[in-house]
Amino acid sequence: FGSSGSGFCVLPLSLQTLASFVLAMAARYMILKDTVAEGAAVPEKVKLKITRDATLAKEKETAVAAAKKDHEEQRAALKNRTQQYEKEYSDYQKKLIDLRREAKLGGNFFVEPEAKLLFVVRIVGIIKLSPKPRKVLQLLRLKQLHNGVFLKVNKPILQMLKLVQPYVTYGYPSLKTVRELVYKRGHGKVTKQRIPISDNAVITKGLGEKTGIQGTEDLIHEIYTVGPHFKQAANFLWPFKLSAPRGGFKCKRHGYCEMKGGDWGNREEEINELIARMN
Repeated sequence: FGSSGSGFCVLPLSLQTLASFVLAMAARYMILKDTVAEGAAVPEKVKLKITRDATLAKEKETAVAAAKKDHEEQRAALKNRTQQYEKEYSDYQKKLIDLRREAKLGGNFFVEPEAKLLFVVRIVGIIKLSPKPRKVLQLLRLKQLHNGVFLKVNKPILQMLKLVQPYVTYGYPSLKTVRELVYKRGHGKVTKQRIPISDNAVITKGLGEKTGIQGTEDLIHEIYTVGPHFKQAANFLWPFKLSAPRGGFKCKRHGYCEMKGGDWGNREEEINELIARMN
């Protein structure tokens, strides 16, 4: 539709424009079939309309078949990749168990591998918050109470967490925690909008072209293993909006590692228990 003065006028659509529209809409676009009585005189415009509809119906059939085939291929490829990921996770756990047993038999200590992934939760609101921590929380995308984000463990991130330590709690999430967060509360950033991840197409649209991440299991693998496209995957995920923990917090004024016991600070693996109560 184009504006014409105070009203609207209908702009004529070319055959090519209609065909591209059908390709985009695929099966959702209905093409009516006109029937003409045998022996009846058919006006020239009706003949053109019948020819156009036949062309569009053929284009639609081709587009639907191609989309269906592409969808089936993507599903099969994602299924294979998911099986590979599961094997990778189980092999890694078996390797850790073997190394622990070997160290125990040799009378040695096994040093656990350093964590690569952090999950940070904001536990304090905006009241009496000084400008510097407020800005750091904004940079970490923790703008609301009980917001949570995935971060990579590196020196700049740890320095930023030191500045806001009394306002956040963080730790090292397990695969189960990552998976439950993405499946239950995962929302993607598509064209600057918060879209729930209810379909793999949402992830493909946001990350497919740039990173090759096509489905939910691809996204979980990239986040949990802190892969080469972790930055794009973490930025694609909208900050998680968690609930208040069942049973409440212990004492927000004190740190988790203090003698008295509290909530803020590094919980390491104990973050999984907190997320389970907040998810």
